[in-house]
Amino acid sequence: MNILRTIRVSLRALSRNKMRSFLTALGIIIGVGAVIATISIGQGAKREVEKRFESMGTNLLFVRPGSRSFRGVHGGGGTYQNITPADAKAIAEKADAVKYISPSVSTRAQVIYGNKNWNTSIYGVGDKYPEIRNWEVDEGIFFDEYMVRSGQKVCVLGSEVNENLFEGADPIGQIIRVKKIPFRVIGVLKSRGESGGWFNRDDMITIPYTTAQKRLIGRIDRIQSIDISAVSAAKTAEATKQIEEILRVQHKIAPGAEDDFQVRDMSEIAEGAAESREIMTILLGAIASVSLLVGGIGIMNIMLVSVTER
Repeated sequence: MNILRTIRVSLRALSRNKMRSFLTALGIIIGVGAVIATISIGQGAKREVEKRFESMGTNLLFVRPGSRSFRGVHGGGGTYQNITPADAKAIAEKADAVKYISPSVSTRAQVIYGNKNWNTSIYGVGDKYPEIRNWEVDEGIFFDEYMVRSGQKVCVLGSEVNENLFEGADPIGQIIRVKKIPFRVIGVLKSRGESGGWFNRDDMITIPYTTAQKRLIGRIDRIQSIDISAVSAAKTAEATKQIEEILRVQHKIAPGAEDDFQVRDMSEIAEGAAESREIMTILLGAIASVSLLVGGIGIMNIMLVSVTER
């Protein structure tokens, strides 16, 4: 009986002070909603990152110049040694746990077709790059080993570049200009969508890395990275070990000395991205929790006023 009487009194008090009751509930509603929305966004972003990395393959490896440590004479940047085409060739010939390999260089440039122009990323890669990155060609073909070896001025467009330059017209066989150098379009890549906030994966042009070295960058003795796919995900660790041993010999690194290069696999990069997302989720959650706290303090004040009036 006392419980029912208490409920009736409470409902009567709420009905008499509708605005006060609404404002009391509003603070908590906003706070709880902010916390739930923040956590949901964070978890969704984490799943999206994981999905993107899974689509790129679990057997993907990257070779970059520079040691992992941050010591040395280069302003705290560690030791630095250029990666060369000879390094890529040695890995391809000697590492039996490696399936595909592609030297890689990149730059940005203005691309012109007729009276249209577009600023985009230019990637110089090898002929096996689509297999390494799980790319699909939507129109035309990707350049082959002969085109790479002979440094031909051919290119494959990302879908966004194709859309902006050609606006639905057939691009195959057309000539575009990159830094005033003519390139013949031989293919268009299938759209792969946004990359989770880093860059648009369709806003790019790929050309043979030999052509990029000679025509755009002006250095044929170095490359920026080597992209590699292991024979299988289970062979990734073995491939990493083989690559490290080969490059230590190539770079004449003494026993016990630190590597002047980095070999990273996709799991390391995915873990780093996941950690960044987790930190961001925690920070956003903390900010949303402030809204919940403020709402709670508001309720305390309103309840205090109600009790004082009585």
